[in-house]
Amino acid sequence: MSIFSRTETRTAAANTAVNPELAALTGDYTIDPAHSTIGFTARHAMVTNVKGSFQDFTGALHLDGTDPSRSTASLDVVMDSIETGNADRDGHLKSADFFKTEEFPTMTFRSTKAEALGGDDYRITGDLTILGTTRTLSIDLEFNGAAKDPFGNERVGFEGKAEILRSEWGLTWNAALETGGVLVSDKIKLNFDISAIRNA
Repeated sequence: MSIFSRTETRTAAANTAVNPELAALTGDYTIDPAHSTIGFTARHAMVTNVKGSFQDFTGALHLDGTDPSRSTASLDVVMDSIETGNADRDGHLKSADFFKTEEFPTMTFRSTKAEALGGDDYRITGDLTILGTTRTLSIDLEFNGAAKDPFGNERVGFEGKAEILRSEWGLTWNAALETGGVLVSDKIKLNFDISAIRNA
């Protein structure tokens, strides 16, 4: 079941047909940070991957089960909450070499377009702002389903991934390796595991 399922436009009736299960998901949702992850992976020294995540963020979704293109998403991430499992590395990432968290405390995403890709897959495109620079980002997502938890919350779940070149947002710090190449990759992989609760 996908909230972004397409209906083929063979007849006028097909155009107006609405899956009641999908329509029932229409509404506003708040991302639950306790059960969600916003993470990233960077190549280090050309030989291994370093993974990290942000621990403090807020977000909201509007899902439209009858017209998925009207669905929206927003996200605000506190950059000082970055964690990679190494305090010295985290401090460096917060410094002027990278995120300048004192000057730019927040990273934001605001969707501008939602697309159905078939089945449970869709793509959401929007404006990602880092270090005061805004560029377009497309995130491929899989809808994992909907359920009511033991506390009566109506939840929806998504998994998503995207890739960016950090240099396009002004994140250019690096160091050359004696064997060739650089210490930190320009390409960064983003991953999202999202659980969102329907607003009362």
